[in-house]
Amino acid sequence: MSTVLVVEDSVTQREMITDLLKGSGLSVSIATDGVEALEHIEGHRPDLVVLDIVMPRMNGYEVCRRIKADPKTQHVPVVMCSSKGEEFDRYWGMKQGADAYIAKPFQPTELVGTVKQLLRG
Repeated sequence: MSTVLVVEDSVTQREMITDLLKGSGLSVSIATDGVEALEHIEGHRPDLVVLDIVMPRMNGYEVCRRIKADPKTQHVPVVMCSSKGEEFDRYWGMKQGADAYIAKPFQPTELVGTVKQLLRG
């Protein structure tokens, strides 16, 4: 079973994303900010990371850059999931190394489909 790390500071969003992914047969672990996410990844490398951008302590762009800069984690797919839905935000997210970018609010099928596709990749 694939493990997805959900990094999201909003409890409501985190629970919704977690329920969606668990409902589609994935194992989910959570982190509430970027620093916690990097600590988690160090100890338990997930198969994929769903990453919010606007978070305390370290934003999603920085977390993504660090994941992609580390040879041990650079192949872990990162799905940025953010309320920052402008074209520039999407462009910037992809420039940081994100494998996909989903703007909130999103359709559940879009998130699950994207995650499943990247895990197969």
